[in-house]
Amino acid sequence: MASLDRFPLHYLAAFRAAAQTENLRAAAESLHLTHSAVSQQIRGLEAQLGFELFTRQGRRLTLNPAGQALQRGVTQVFAALQAGLLAAAQAHGSAAQTLRVTALPSFAQRWLLPRLPRWQALQPCITLDLHSSQQVVDLEREGFHIGLRIGRGGWPGLICEPLFHSPHIVVAAPLLAQRLVGAPPELLTQQPLMGDADLWRQWFAEVGHKGTVPTPVATFNDAAMLGQAAEQGMGVALTRELFAADALLDGRLVRLSAHAVDDDATRDYQVVYPEALRDDPAVRIFCDWLHAEVAALQQRLKETAAADR
Repeated sequence: MASLDRFPLHYLAAFRAAAQTENLRAAAESLHLTHSAVSQQIRGLEAQLGFELFTRQGRRLTLNPAGQALQRGVTQVFAALQAGLLAAAQAHGSAAQTLRVTALPSFAQRWLLPRLPRWQALQPCITLDLHSSQQVVDLEREGFHIGLRIGRGGWPGLICEPLFHSPHIVVAAPLLAQRLVGAPPELLTQQPLMGDADLWRQWFAEVGHKGTVPTPVATFNDAAMLGQAAEQGMGVALTRELFAADALLDGRLVRLSAHAVDDDATRDYQVVYPEALRDDPAVRIFCDWLHAEVAALQQRLKETAAADR
């Protein structure tokens, strides 16, 4: 393995982009490089290290354990570099001290707010002005620096970074879950179900249930309300894993089945910002922090699931 003083550090930027997007073409677009250039840099990095970092399936790249370990280190390094850039800009008097962020209420309440104390501790000089809305807003016209959106990306004038793709899982409060964990689907049909009726039909079909699927007793236009209703014992919920993750980890919710409903990529979460802010240090720091928080949470979920087996 090459020593750091001779290591081609631009390889790490290509690795970071590929790890975030899991797609060489998307990584190349984010770096303004050609597909072949990014591919060569990834191969060069693996050659320098002496081992592979990705499992390759067609155009899709998936980090292997070595790649996951490197991603954690690279994320920390880039965050430190961005912090240095911001400090330099602040010393020069040119840094923006406030980031205006718009997000869906469900994302803001269920995922982002619990993590803001960590953000504040890491970046006390950057104030977040957080707005939650069900409406998609024009970032530049409304004066926002960053948006958290659902969709495939590709919005004109915006840089889009995939944040997470999260399947739907079946959860319930601990008291209700005591007799339902691992139960056959037929028993779940006798429980008050909450969430999208089509997703419930898909879930039951995928686990082999051929009988009638009851109509949910409650549906919500906001995932945060669905999660709160489940925590309060109102019924069994089909909700996004990442939105239930904190409650699962601290015992407020219990996962009832290993099966998950994985809807298509039109429902992926993206962090977006205007092209004019591509090199803004504060924007980059916030985006890198989001990616790091998602990666850390997903790792904790994997470790918990492995321990429960």
